[in-house]
Amino acid sequence: MLKKVQTLAARIVNSGWFTHGITIIILFNALVVGLDTSSYLHDRFSYIFQWINDIILVVFILEAITKMMATYPRSHLYFKDGWNIFDFVIIVFCLIPTTGQLATIARLARVLRVLRLVSALPQLRVLVTALIHSVPGMFNIVLLMSIIFYVYGVTGYHLFHDIDPTHWRTLGIAMLSLFRIVTLEDWTDIMYTALEHYWWAWAYFLSFVVVGTFVVINLFIGIVITNVQEAREKSLQELKAAIHSDEVIAELQQTRDALRRVQESLETQGRPQSVAD
Repeated sequence: MLKKVQTLAARIVNSGWFTHGITIIILFNALVVGLDTSSYLHDRFSYIFQWINDIILVVFILEAITKMMATYPRSHLYFKDGWNIFDFVIIVFCLIPTTGQLATIARLARVLRVLRLVSALPQLRVLVTALIHSVPGMFNIVLLMSIIFYVYGVTGYHLFHDIDPTHWRTLGIAMLSLFRIVTLEDWTDIMYTALEHYWWAWAYFLSFVVVGTFVVINLFIGIVITNVQEAREKSLQELKAAIHSDEVIAELQQTRDALRRVQESLETQGRPQSVAD
């Protein structure tokens, strides 16, 4: 009996309609969460929103149970997938009562359910996986960027804190100004203020823009793109492995069916002879 339930659960989890259905429910949940932010709608339809949220939560719980049943009797394999753990944690948070001191956390948990789109869509999973794998490489770039910021911040403080105290009066403010420059947000206003007193100030600002923006930022982009490509290749390899596994299982099933037919044929041929004897 449990074997049949496991087979049915695995068939459901691996079906396309199951994945698409969960995605649609997550999108619908995102719509409901957005509508609930309207005071007009919340005052008039809060009970309907609560009813819909409860139903969606039940669907997510049933989804988790179905996925666990699909791996029975090794249901612990469900928690070996990081995305399943992510979904399970969101479900646990959504079980927090919506009344009392934890009401705010419960409402925020509903918003977290929108993040389930990441685990539901393979393309988003690839991007998030690539970003996570990019963190170690980004650490070295952040360290390099910090050194550059520090050197330019100290230099900018000594050069411009007298003529432009708004942007250079302390080392902290100077580094904030450098962050504004590296984002290319109205950075020329800071440069023109310095140029009114020092004609050579353009060299300081342009060199920082080139080093900070065009070089370092491109290093960030390069690492992310590389990891995205690696994540896509890994995802394709896992997909090919899953397809190959399904093909092997199908071939084994066909072989089993053929052996059963041969056995039935031999039994059929042997019956008349035993009667004649």
